[in-house]
Parts: sequence; structure tokens; C-alpha cells
Amino acid sequence: MNLSQALEIASCTDPGIVRSHNEDSVAADAAKGLVVLADGMGGYNAGEVASGMATTVITTELQHLLEETPPYKLEPASGTPYAEKLMREQIAKANTSIYQAAQSQPQYSGMGTTLVAAVFYDNKVTVAHIGDSRLYRLRGEAFEQLTRDHSLLQEQIDSGMITPEQAKFSQNKNLVTRALGIDPTVEPEIHCHATQLGDVYLLCSDGLNDMVSDEDVGMTLQTLSANLRLAAQQLVQMANDNGGRDNVSVILVRVVRDYAAPKGWLSRIVSWLR
Repeated sequence: MNLSQALEIASCTDPGIVRSHNEDSVAADAAKGLVVLADGMGGYNAGEVASGMATTVITTELQHLLEETPPYKLEPASGTPYAEKLMREQIAKANTSIYQAAQSQPQYSGMGTTLVAAVFYDNKVTVAHIGDSRLYRLRGEAFEQLTRDHSLLQEQIDSGMITPEQAKFSQNKNLVTRALGIDPTVEPEIHCHATQLGDVYLLCSDGLNDMVSDEDVGMTLQTLSANLRLAAQQLVQMANDNGGRDNVSVILVRVVRDYAAPKGWLSRIVSWLR
């Protein structure tokens, strides 16, 4: 099913003010309903390699697999949509590729990347994330974070050691507890959400939310949501205006049409030919 008429996508990525090169990587395919964002870490240029491998492996594999297997089809064993199984498998493949490269090539030793990826299908979105790259949703006037960081800071908040307000001033913002490519295996956190017409989804690296408050991000999206490209550029500019201490990347996805999966065999064939 081609979703290019149902989803509008815009992205923007920038090295920021302080860093000399960009270790973030973004990829999007509106027709397949697929968006991927990775924030690399490691030695000189190694983070860039890790994030690039993550987006390339996951996007390339899923583009192929989503043509073969409808993401809304339920997996017999678990009863969950195939989208979840496909994402889990391709994230594992990307993890192995990055881990093996880091083990075999000294210049890439210790490299890894955070990840947030989403597949839209059947008026739903399945979201997978590892680390502190995030996904937010703007629905009407309600702006909320749908992912939960895998980070030391989040663990401190969850345990009551610090409050969310204190966390804004913490020195431990960038210490992630889970990343792609660091260990032989990694477990992504995956959730499925129902979408609504007019929803705007924001995927971002921590270079945005470390520099710009959720309130300001939400206000910007509400104000500029009619022009996604401008909104993406404005969010990156705001991060840079506030110091730009890290690379900053955003992907915006707006639901502009219903994209329910066809239920009958004839309509399903027609949808795949469209």
C-alpha cells in the first residue's frame, strides 16, 4: 500500500554550533510509511559511521520486507502486527553490523548509536527506540512524548532521586543505558499507537530536546504545522539559537488522509497496485 498520499514528511539535520561534523543520520520513505533517525556516538567520525549504518540497514531491509509482508498482518505466534516483528529483526541485524565493525576495525572501536524508528500502517504507528532519541505526538493542542528515554537521567527520575524539573539542569543528560552496536545483542522498546487525522509526529535526536523545552517545541509545531518543512527548519534553528551544543535532527510526519488497511481480498490487491 502506497502511503505517500496519506503522510506528509519533512526532515532537517544540522551539526549544530559547537560540533565540527554531524553524527546524526535520518531516512524517510513516505510511500512505505517508514522513518528512521539515529544519533551516533564514538571516536572521530565513528558515530557518523554507526548512525549511517543503522539508518541504511533498517531502511533498506524494511523497504524490501514491507513490500512482501503487509505490516498489519498479525503474526500467528504472538498475535502482534508483523510490523513489530520486522522492526525487531532489522534492528537486530543493524546492531550486529555495527558491533562487528566496531570489533574488527580499531578506528570504530566503541562506536554506537541511539535510534528511533516508526512504521505507519492501517491508521496506526509502530515505534521502536533505543537510547534517548525521542518520538513526540501533537494531537490538536496536546503535545506529548510517546517514548521514554533509556538513560541514567530517566532512571533517576523514575526512582525519585531527582524531579523532572531538576533533570533539566543535570550534568548526566547524555548518559544512555542502551544503545545500538555496543553489545552483541540489544532489546529495542516497541509500542503501537493508533493515529488520527491531523496528528503530527516528531522524531528527534537529543540535540533538540536538550536545547529547546518541550513547551517551546509544542508551541512551534502548533504554529507552523501547516508547513512541515518550515517547522522542521525552525526547530533546528531554535536549538542552534539556544547554544547548539550537539548535532540536531528532526523528522516530522503529518497524517493527512485515512490509511486503513483494505480488508477484502479484491481491495487489498487494488491497494498494492496503486
